[in-house]
Amino acid sequence: METPENENFRDSIGTITEEGKRAWVFPKQPSGWYYDKRKIVSYFLLAFLFLSPFIKLNGNQFLMFNVLERRFNIFGFPFWPQDFHLFVVSMIIGVIFITLFTVAFGRIFCGWICPQTIFMEMVFRRIEYWIEGDRNKQRKLDRQPWNAEKIKKRLWKWSIFLIISFLIANVFLAYLIGSDKLLRYISDGPFNHLNTLFPLIIFTAIFYFVFAWFREQVCIIACPYGRLQGVLLDTKSIVVAYDHKRGEGENGRKKFRKNEDRKALGHGDCIDCLQCVHVCPTGIDIRNGTQLECVNCTACIDECDHIMESINLPKGLIRYASEENIVNHAPFKLTTRMKGYIAVLFILTGLLTGMLFLRNDVEATVLRLPGQLYEHKDNNMISNVFTYKLVNKTTKAIEDVTLRLMSHKGKLKLVATSDSFTVPSQGIAEGTLFVEINNAVLSGDRNKIKIGVYQDDKLIETTSANFLGPRNYK
Repeated sequence: METPENENFRDSIGTITEEGKRAWVFPKQPSGWYYDKRKIVSYFLLAFLFLSPFIKLNGNQFLMFNVLERRFNIFGFPFWPQDFHLFVVSMIIGVIFITLFTVAFGRIFCGWICPQTIFMEMVFRRIEYWIEGDRNKQRKLDRQPWNAEKIKKRLWKWSIFLIISFLIANVFLAYLIGSDKLLRYISDGPFNHLNTLFPLIIFTAIFYFVFAWFREQVCIIACPYGRLQGVLLDTKSIVVAYDHKRGEGENGRKKFRKNEDRKALGHGDCIDCLQCVHVCPTGIDIRNGTQLECVNCTACIDECDHIMESINLPKGLIRYASEENIVNHAPFKLTTRMKGYIAVLFILTGLLTGMLFLRNDVEATVLRLPGQLYEHKDNNMISNVFTYKLVNKTTKAIEDVTLRLMSHKGKLKLVATSDSFTVPSQGIAEGTLFVEINNAVLSGDRNKIKIGVYQDDKLIETTSANFLGPRNYK
């Protein structure tokens, strides 16, 4: 079936020419109410992003994602490999939260919160406007030959881009390895830590490539979240939308003419000025409807409102609205699907909160030494050898720690250490221990024993292990 002419735009993305080449986007510098509010949100989030690795809460880095050592800090809460289930629940909550907002408000996350959009639109493009000028000046500079002016401006821009990319790479590294370690490596000299310097150079190159060349293609091609729109959005979702009922009228758009009665002629309020297209950072025409390239940045809303004001027509021709609101003037309301997401979100949040409150500061694991069976001792005593590992999740050392057998009468002896020991802050204490239990109180060849972890005679954690004994034949 042949595609209708007004749907031809969906045959390819807006940043690709008919010849299949890259169509470079030179968006007009946005301004207006939404843009001012986005700047406030963006600068707050930029400050949060740059400061979070260096903020400490109860001695823990505020945010850290140390994949190599499998240690994560989220809002000051440390997550160890033993807490992987908590980390998974946290990530699921984050995914459902973003999904809920996508169902209700489209790609509002992309336009207001996404780091890619914030860095691209509020940092790198603003530098570009400062050095090369607005849309028309940038296009003129791009077309002109490589003379002194062009070389100077491009080198100046690219140098600043490279410096900022290097700073972002350092912050990114602070999230991965920890800010304390990063600062120590810097003070020691980067060439003394080549295994960290090389990743830093690679990250810098990646960020420079993304923001200097790939740019909006990240949102259009690389980001999987944009593809979710087709699955999650419906006619009730609030998105940045063009009011086609008002804009097109009965006889379509028409250029503005002073003192002309547009309504009497059946023309809509859209005067086909193309300003909403020129200001779009992904190069689309919002009047064509919802498109995967649209990141809901609101630049077209501000530009259209400005045009409407200048010709004495009501604002809101492009606005936050749902298709049902535009066609049927239906107000926003929670759908059954949204209520379902909210219910799941509340349940998982409550579950995570309870799990965090029940989590101990010390995680103990006692395992029987592989390949070792039981051993007969004097007085009908049976001995098993175990390994123990204690993880301290706090920033303070836990001193005078002892292990005691709680479930059976018997003896517990540590190997190569005294009865009490210290678990270092955010560290691990491990070793070997023997457990001896009289055969008379054992029930068969496998027995579950319970071991308590005490600090100054105060029980702080319990764990269990399997104790092997002689098989009883009847």
